[in-house]
Amino acid sequence: MAYMITEDCTNCGACEAECPNDAITEGDEIFVIDPEKCTECVGDFDTQQCADVCPVDCCVPDPDHPRT
Repeated sequence: MAYMITEDCTNCGACEAECPNDAITEGDEIFVIDPEKCTECVGDFDTQQCADVCPVDCCVPDPDHPRT
């Protein structure tokens, strides 16, 4: 399952630099995660780096994009 960023995002940018797949970019109002690039950090880290650094816990699993 890919991760997504909820509307609670404060647009701080902490997550963007931590993504090993460059899946996070700045959107119009909040940062967004490209579900095609997001691998949940599997193979790179034991935990999801975006969720680990997010100060407001808005990086969450995206139910619309299950991992295959």
